[in-house]
Amino acid sequence: MPLTNAEDRYGSVTKTFHWLIALLILTLIPLGLIANDMAYDTADQLATKAWLFSLHKTMGITVFFVALARILWALTQNKPANLHPERKLETFAAETVHWLLYASLVIVPLSGWLHHAATSGFAPIWWPIGQDLPLVPKSDAVAGAFGAMHVIATNVLEASVALHILGALKHHFIDRDSTLRRMWFGTTTATTPGGTHNVRRPAITAAVIWALAIAFGAGLGMSGAENDGPAPTALAQVQSDWQVQNGTLSITVNQFGSDVTGSFADWTADITFDETVQNGISGAVEATISIGSLTLGSVTDQAMGPDFFNVEKFPTATYNAEITTTTDRTTANGTLTIKDQSVPLELPFDLAIDGDTATMKATTTLDRRDFNIGDNMNDEGSLKFPVQVQIELTATRAAATN
Repeated sequence: MPLTNAEDRYGSVTKTFHWLIALLILTLIPLGLIANDMAYDTADQLATKAWLFSLHKTMGITVFFVALARILWALTQNKPANLHPERKLETFAAETVHWLLYASLVIVPLSGWLHHAATSGFAPIWWPIGQDLPLVPKSDAVAGAFGAMHVIATNVLEASVALHILGALKHHFIDRDSTLRRMWFGTTTATTPGGTHNVRRPAITAAVIWALAIAFGAGLGMSGAENDGPAPTALAQVQSDWQVQNGTLSITVNQFGSDVTGSFADWTADITFDETVQNGISGAVEATISIGSLTLGSVTDQAMGPDFFNVEKFPTATYNAEITTTTDRTTANGTLTIKDQSVPLELPFDLAIDGDTATMKATTTLDRRDFNIGDNMNDEGSLKFPVQVQIELTATRAAATN
């Protein structure tokens, strides 16, 4: 069987690309639906869901590169002539669907890949490349846009595949021509003289459809990134001897062997501190954290759920502590309350004071089990017990701001 196309037949390379991509697509679509709808209430369910998503993502990137190879090959080949050039509307529709399919094979896996690269956590790609992409920031807004685009593009792909299959079946069982047979392996050729392909109008039509789909998907993703999930509890500003000007409160968890880092956007700290005290109690801190303001990559929604932070019932966490100073270090000694669990926490930190400005840095490790977080994930293969906490802030003396 010849490798290249001719006017009345497809070559074996084109046929191999066609059926390989068909097999991958017809596997990926139900695989994605099953993985998306699967519950993750237990560690085993979460592990299975993550495995299915990893398989889906890995196969999707495979489709992307196979599709690029197929398109490059198609550019070097003559396309067999139309079997029914007199059926202008049907031919136009078929050509438009072909252009939609070609674009789908690139846009669907690429949008999914970009969504994966813009977020963090959950279901890694198994290829040695692709966890991150150049010029793609870790951003909820970017991830939301590409995620919505992936969904919309998948709908276009599914519709195009359905129309393509229906068209092929019509040609085979109703028209009884060689459309389907000449794409199968063997030496089947067209049984009737064909006509040339009108490329321009179908390509433009497909491009317009895709432009509308991409714009709709991106817009939907940008708006959805701001509106998903319950609104976090807004914290009132506090009046403090030392007023926090800026800072970050972040956590790092390890899920399926990968670190996932997130941060709380809204937290307050009422701080008193006397730097003249050299040995003893030098101040106090009362911190309140809005749990719903946490962003934690692709596992944010899971973290807010009842088995984890249970944000609807426990919207805030608190840390109340005395600050002690010795010649060796400065330490906050107090109690951290998350959900309905209060745990003693000693927090040594680095402190530098320059006039009326203070900078503070601290890191500590918590055990999520102490706060009944993720009790259904008792296997560290799914979610490790330690949670790293990083705190950095800059504060100014209240008198200096008056």
